[in-house]
Amino acid sequence: QVQLVESGGGLVQAGGSLRLSCAASGRTFSSYAMAWFRQAPGKEREFVATINWSGGSTYYADSVKGRFTISRDNAKDMVYLQMNSLKPEDTAIYYCAASSARGYSISPTMYPYWGQGTQVTVSS
Repeated sequence: QVQLVESGGGLVQAGGSLRLSCAASGRTFSSYAMAWFRQAPGKEREFVATINWSGGSTYYADSVKGRFTISRDNAKDMVYLQMNSLKPEDTAIYYCAASSARGYSISPTMYPYWGQGTQVTVSS
């Protein structure tokens, strides 16, 4: 079992930056692939970024590539999402997710563990 708690969301102007954090509890965190998803009002949950168990491989949605960076610190059981050059269309609830598979996936169905989400609002 893995429990996830996100933090770091807030209100920011377009062009600004935020850093989301996800604190994980569980003895096997370091063997889990991790991901960030987001859901805007009236829209389906969408993939944002993912990272494999070691942090050696990452993958991003085209919409955030070059602006967002996912990273992890297995010693601290933490996953991060650095978001730069934010746009109003990035406004959503951001969720951290974990999968016991070591390799990453962009499908939400592959992630059985989810945090409660943190709101990110980007004003124009």
